[in-house]
Amino acid sequence: MKKTISGIRGIFGDDFTLKEVLQFCNNFSSLIKSQKCVIGKDTRPSSTMVKETACAALRQNGTNVFDLGTVPTPVVFHESRNFGAGIVVTSSHNPIEWNGLKFIIEGRGINEDELPQILETHENQQTSFGSEEMIESSYLDDAKKLIGNIENTPKIVVDIGGGAAKEFAPKLLEELGCSVQVINPDLEGCNRGPDPTVDNLTDLVSISSEKDIGFAFDLDGDRLVVVRNGKKQTPDVTLGLGVAKALDLGYKNFVLSIDTSVSIEKFIKENGGVVQRSKVGEANVIDLMIKTKAQAGGEGSSAGFILPEFNFCREGILTCGLIASMLGNSRFNEVLNFMENYFQIREKTNVDSVYQDKVMEKVASKLNTKYSEVITLDGIKGIIDEDSWVLIRKSNTEDIIRISVESNNLDKCRKIVKESSEIVNQCYEEVR
Repeated sequence: MKKTISGIRGIFGDDFTLKEVLQFCNNFSSLIKSQKCVIGKDTRPSSTMVKETACAALRQNGTNVFDLGTVPTPVVFHESRNFGAGIVVTSSHNPIEWNGLKFIIEGRGINEDELPQILETHENQQTSFGSEEMIESSYLDDAKKLIGNIENTPKIVVDIGGGAAKEFAPKLLEELGCSVQVINPDLEGCNRGPDPTVDNLTDLVSISSEKDIGFAFDLDGDRLVVVRNGKKQTPDVTLGLGVAKALDLGYKNFVLSIDTSVSIEKFIKENGGVVQRSKVGEANVIDLMIKTKAQAGGEGSSAGFILPEFNFCREGILTCGLIASMLGNSRFNEVLNFMENYFQIREKTNVDSVYQDKVMEKVASKLNTKYSEVITLDGIKGIIDEDSWVLIRKSNTEDIIRISVESNNLDKCRKIVKESSEIVNQCYEEVR
């Protein structure tokens, strides 16, 4: 089981059971000052059972529960601003047999100070049982107001991936003025994996070649991947296009995670903006956004654009509408052309969690002698030149070590990946 500010995740029925759901939701109740909590779930087979157990735990601690049903993660975040707290039953992009919980306080994910309070068992003083009711979200209406109508009726294909975006992304795009075709609407019969950032998206690539653009979502609808001209774009492109729209809206203050493409940072600066870098992880990006009052930004590796005025989370649903509104705009092609000069490769190596810290210590020692500039904000980032870097870090969600590399030369990028993977594997062998 993984227990981080990104959420609690595990294989349902194995290391993540209803006992843990009761425990963590009972502890979370102590953080809810409003005595109100919205809850939503993704489409995993176990999500209904987990949601019902979470609701029971909240209610027995006097919290009134407002059930949104099956909805994307951004919808729960958006509504939690009105209610004070929220829970999403999801394991995001993890395999179907996984499940988990995302905890929200005042519209943002929990931080490092709040996580221990959820993990450590303690008694709550019950005053009365809370109520439960189903509610509908104002999310779509609010998103339409922000985006505005889209002209020229762009033709769009949306690959739902069997997830919770089904009743939201197509409807938003249609109501904005787009012509929408939907594929993989349900889990049953879905022919791709839950994470569009790693799947080949074969059907979407084929069908969207005759359309203006294609969009693919993960199971809880916060990750969005773009397919354009028959080509799957890198996750960073989603963020880059969102950033370009934010610049058009006049925003200048951005936060990017440390593993986000340097091309996005350069694009922002060339257009008069400023950039600060955070640790990897949605919650870390948002924490720095709040501290610096940033207007936009996100995490390239997870295809996550974040617009704080609307939501303190990765915004797959809103972002597809924002990107659609740019179709036919010169800024759309400008950012794509700019980013095409850079190549990102992201690999991962399976490393048991009990060895990860020792492995990273050895990796840090080797990289300190290999590169002249090393950044330790999050993992170890070696700066090779102004257009090339490597980041090696532990995953927040899986028993793996991630290797992210970028360069403006593809052969160089591949070489750095190969060398870095060999270093990680060598260090792993040494500590086992």
